[in-house]
Amino acid sequence: MIKTLVVIGIFFIVIALYDVIQKKHTIWRKYPIIGRLRWIMEKLRPKIQQYFVENNTNGTPIPKFQRDIIYQRSKGQNEKVPFGTELNLYEEGRSWINHSNYPLSSDDFLKDSLRILIGEKTCKHPYNSSILNISAMSYGSLNKNAISSLAIGSKEGVFALNTGEGSISEYHLNANDLIWQIGTGYFGCRNEEGRFDLNQFMLNSSRSQVKMIEIKLSQGAKPGHGGILPAEKNTKEIADIRGVEAGVDIISPPMHTAFRNVNQLVSFIDRLRRSCDKPVGIKLCIGNRAEFSQLVKAMVNNNIYPDFIIIDGAEGGTGAAPLEFTNAVGTPLLDAIPFVHNSLVDNNIRDKIKIVASGKIINAFDITKVLALGADMVNMARPFMISMGCIQARQCHNGKCPAVIATHKKAYLLNVDDKSKRVARFHKATVHKLIDLLCSAGINRVDRLNSTHISIRDKGEIKTLKDVYRVK
Repeated sequence: MIKTLVVIGIFFIVIALYDVIQKKHTIWRKYPIIGRLRWIMEKLRPKIQQYFVENNTNGTPIPKFQRDIIYQRSKGQNEKVPFGTELNLYEEGRSWINHSNYPLSSDDFLKDSLRILIGEKTCKHPYNSSILNISAMSYGSLNKNAISSLAIGSKEGVFALNTGEGSISEYHLNANDLIWQIGTGYFGCRNEEGRFDLNQFMLNSSRSQVKMIEIKLSQGAKPGHGGILPAEKNTKEIADIRGVEAGVDIISPPMHTAFRNVNQLVSFIDRLRRSCDKPVGIKLCIGNRAEFSQLVKAMVNNNIYPDFIIIDGAEGGTGAAPLEFTNAVGTPLLDAIPFVHNSLVDNNIRDKIKIVASGKIINAFDITKVLALGADMVNMARPFMISMGCIQARQCHNGKCPAVIATHKKAYLLNVDDKSKRVARFHKATVHKLIDLLCSAGINRVDRLNSTHISIRDKGEIKTLKDVYRVK
């Protein structure tokens, strides 16, 4: 016993001496040993907050009650809630769908309206898309088992998986329907200098799994900033797929080199579409509104239109981004969607372009709101991660994801067979709830939903989304 105490005493003396001698941590020097408690508590704080402090409605960025419903739907469990809502229905901005005294049965709903045909007038291979697809998540940000789970789940559920800007990996090819995203790094279609290579593009775009091409101009969580893949995640396999050096930070340029202005952009869209004969669109977060108006004018003047525009809200997620860009750059989704919709309507080209909403869309009511504001379809990313078991630990950027989704360490622990089924179940349940919501409002097909069907509390008054956002 005495020997044990002596050993323990010597151990603490050594630690105390080190704390006093080292020069990196001032608090440790001033308060040897005890000062380390602050460091320990800082490490434990997020876990204590999540498991012991946060209630059902205040967890961020996605509250616990929303995470729970995703878990339940993905597992096929009972998702009913008891004893009434926990939300404050009288707070500013609270919205709801206006139900009908003559609701419909889900049997009355026209299921064909849940598929959106894209590119039928512009290319030989149009795509009949699900109204809900998986938003961009690259192999690199997520590991091979996570990508495989998303791919196989999307194939089972007959919806699309966006590759993210990290090119097309063998794991993506487990999907039947891929949306290939091309970012400023041109991964999968770049030459040795990192510039766009048409031959490489034609090689990858000819894959049968690739149904559409998406040119990413900006991303909601970090608009005006290139994509980031930390060195910890840049393995040799991923570097080979992207055509870059392994083991270093991969930061894509903030802008494209294949085009420099709106006229060159619409020409680039036309060039890609002619090369692959598949739908081609763009993705952006709305920033300078005059620039988007200039883009629309260029489309009209050149008579060249993207088949779709993905609008990413500033509330969108990412695995790694500068804090200032995440918090203070870009237009929120509910403001951006009606702006884009109205811009296309004003120029009489709304029928030529499908609008896709992306950015913190979690459940069926979120889908209903963005559809009412002018979107044709939606993409989700974080909900599909949560369906695979993500616990919102917010360790995506450092390779220490405890749920083994956003890390390459021990990727084998993520069971692809189980997680792919959860992905498919979540998609099916969410679309089913969308049908239920529309039927409650007496709506029997998606395109009959409009901005008068949703009410919102605005400055103490009850208005419709049409009134607040001036949707045309």
